[in-house]
Amino acid sequence: MAPKSKRRTGYSRRAQYSDFFGYIAGFAGVLLGLAVLLGSLSNHAGFAWARSAASDIAVPIGRLVAGTRAGASNVGSTLAGYFVWGSENAALRREVAAGRVRQVQMAGMADENRRLKALLHLTQTDPKPIATGWLIASTASSTRRYATVSIGRMSGVGVGMPVVSPLGLVGRVVEVGQVSARVLLLTDAESVVPVRRASDGIPAFASGRADGTLQLRLLTLAVNPLHIGDAFVASGSGGLYWPGTPIAVVASLTHDGAIARVLADPGVSEMVAVQPEWNPVADASLAPVDGAASVSGSSASSHSHSGHTSSSHSSSGKHHQ
Repeated sequence: MAPKSKRRTGYSRRAQYSDFFGYIAGFAGVLLGLAVLLGSLSNHAGFAWARSAASDIAVPIGRLVAGTRAGASNVGSTLAGYFVWGSENAALRREVAAGRVRQVQMAGMADENRRLKALLHLTQTDPKPIATGWLIASTASSTRRYATVSIGRMSGVGVGMPVVSPLGLVGRVVEVGQVSARVLLLTDAESVVPVRRASDGIPAFASGRADGTLQLRLLTLAVNPLHIGDAFVASGSGGLYWPGTPIAVVASLTHDGAIARVLADPGVSEMVAVQPEWNPVADASLAPVDGAASVSGSSASSHSHSGHTSSSHSSSGKHHQ
């Protein structure tokens, strides 16, 4: 009898069956993987439930990583502060003195703005966030730019809602799970936001370039009026994004616009807020002014009254003739 180590598998039916079923399992796994790959390419939204479930499972780990990242950055900045505290202290004192002067100026401008709004019957429409949470993950080197936040359907988050950080607009929600949501970033190639220059309102479109920057395309074909350092905010055209939300700053110029750097960089953003969609029809600040309506109504009635009087005079003149 041959030794056990040199025995061929042909002499053991059990070994033959195990090899046979192993080949079948491997071949079935390959077929299943190809089917899933082709299905995800042809129907990207069909696997949203799987992505949402996976992000819901990864939320606790993402929160821990986000908290650790914030703590590590604070430790590094604290250690560096011991070496430059003297010059920074003097610079901060000068900034505080200048800031007090600007604070007085801003208070005067705010009071004037409030009086002008009262004169025009306008109201303040700052959006109240739906929910706030952690930005726990984002794609940094991919053709598609997505992020994951730690709030979902249970917090009232819905598809299409804008996501903002303290620095500006991050993107909009495209998929929602129970305790997490997927956000399409501004830098994604399929993201387009109507914007305007903050200084004078020049309109443009900001589209993602899939490399961490935005392409600003002007709506006018005249000479490019942009300059490096110009700030752009959301214009609110078409709804969805709230007007005045900070978007980006011009980094370089092109023949039809500029390349801009996003203000709310997902790589350094920790806490985010989900806002309701902006609806221009439901915005109270865009309602017609009552005074203007009454003035126009009275002028129209006076015009109609004068017309009626002139027609009566003409008819009386014809009667006398």
